[in-house]
Amino acid sequence: MKKPLKQMFVISSLLLMGTAVMAKLPAPSDEAKAKAAEAAAKAAWSGKVDAYQSCKAQDKVAAHYVQTAKAAGKDVKPAPAMPPCVDPGAFSYAPAVAAKPLEASGAHSPAPTATSPPSSKAPAADIAPAKKP
Repeated sequence: MKKPLKQMFVISSLLLMGTAVMAKLPAPSDEAKAKAAEAAAKAAWSGKVDAYQSCKAQDKVAAHYVQTAKAAGKDVKPAPAMPPCVDPGAFSYAPAVAAKPLEASGAHSPAPTATSPPSSKAPAADIAPAKKP
């Protein structure tokens, strides 16, 4: 009799924890979004630095191989043409400037000044009389 009660307790506690885990988190603030964008840019730059260092190491190993192979009297085929290693430079981050919508940027023309009301009390027949044949 105790075993089903214990199982029921374990299952209900797991369900309760599952609902707490699935609670919706608030949206990140603008500062948090900016910090995340900077971290992503730094991670991308770090990947470029790693690729550059790997490229330089491969060039060094290939040069050493060619040098030792020639010294040993082996016939060395020329290496295929590879793109040069590109140094990514120092890390610099400039946050992207958000573009203003056209309405806020003042790019549209101003509304014309109204000279008369949009509608009048005169009937349409008086404004544009029908032509008689």
